Amino acid sequence: MQNSNRLDAIDIPSWTDKYFSNTKAIIEHFGDTDVTYAFFLRRPVLCATRLATQWVQVEAKKNGMSVTIEVMHEEGAWVGAGEPLFYLSGSFAFLAELETLILQKLGSACVAAYNAYEMCQTLPNVAFLAMDARHCAGTEMAEMMAYGASVGSDVAQRTLKAVGFIGNATDATAHFFGREKGLGTVPHALIGYAGSTLHAAQMFHECFPNENIPILADYFGREITDTLEVCNAFSDLAQEGKIAVRLDTHGGRFLEGIDTQKSYDVLGRHAPDAVRDYRTEAELHDLIGTGVSAAAIWSMRETLDNAGFTKVRIIASSGFTPQKCRSMAWAKAPIDIIGTGSFLPDRWSETNATADIIAYGGVPRVKVGREFLLKKSH
Repeated sequence: MQNSNRLDAIDIPSWTDKYFSNTKAIIEHFGDTDVTYAFFLRRPVLCATRLATQWVQVEAKKNGMSVTIEVMHEEGAWVGAGEPLFYLSGSFAFLAELETLILQKLGSACVAAYNAYEMCQTLPNVAFLAMDARHCAGTEMAEMMAYGASVGSDVAQRTLKAVGFIGNATDATAHFFGREKGLGTVPHALIGYAGSTLHAAQMFHECFPNENIPILADYFGREITDTLEVCNAFSDLAQEGKIAVRLDTHGGRFLEGIDTQKSYDVLGRHAPDAVRDYRTEAELHDLIGTGVSAAAIWSMRETLDNAGFTKVRIIASSGFTPQKCRSMAWAKAPIDIIGTGSFLPDRWSETNATADIIAYGGVPRVKVGREFLLKKSH
């Protein structure tokens, strides 16, 4: 596991809540004591504590301090609301100012892990690619989100034999997925630069002749036409399974060649039960609406198969939340890979991790209402 050095030189007193700095000054004046903190969340999560606990250990070593960390669950284990994730013991004067930064590294990673697992559980036969970096508020958050996704994916791979997350979009966090480099297709900007989807594919192939050719098909609104043009131009590679088309049609229009009625028709041919059961408006949109719907994916698969390009893979992106993944499962959508950053927590308030001191000088003591955090007798 690679460790980031971004925070090694951080001025902790400047970035911690002021009342923790005030607390440190008071303790240093009246006398230090050992304390034990309990860290927890108010919602169910998967245990993803490694970045937080490693950071504490690095800070302790830098300052010549001794701390004890008792992680209560294996990485990736399900943790109920209010259950302590880990206990941290050591000098109150030293730990007081660390609380804010520990909490920053804890909650969002645990929720991202939970969401990533749910997505892999829902679509166990689909490979996922973590494309969260662009949605993150800085590189530290990007590290935490990639770590969280890797934890959730690992659990799904081990317990469900799911394909899970096969990689991510950036080199810096590829190590979480067992890779040296990030993965990806091409951006829309390259299609605009090339002037056509085919020319972009040709340029990509010239620069990266040993790589599979990615088709980003929606730039000109001709997903079907442009995909077939590229496949015909590189028919040998298409027959070898070395071409993949990425569907990223935005929500303002349908995929080329379909509308609402045709979307119902295509699902009727492949997954009729998906639209026969009661669905919410959002679920129906995932199934037969604009953008990258289940019907759009089935339409592309039909087109490719009818043209003889059965080995061309489909990469789907654009808003693949856990709910959208469930919709795709209902429709048995023929997706090979999903590119997603939507395992990021939807409601940030749910990522709020909390800590309470539960013992001072070895004597159990916690504020009223938080007695559930006290260590259980065995």
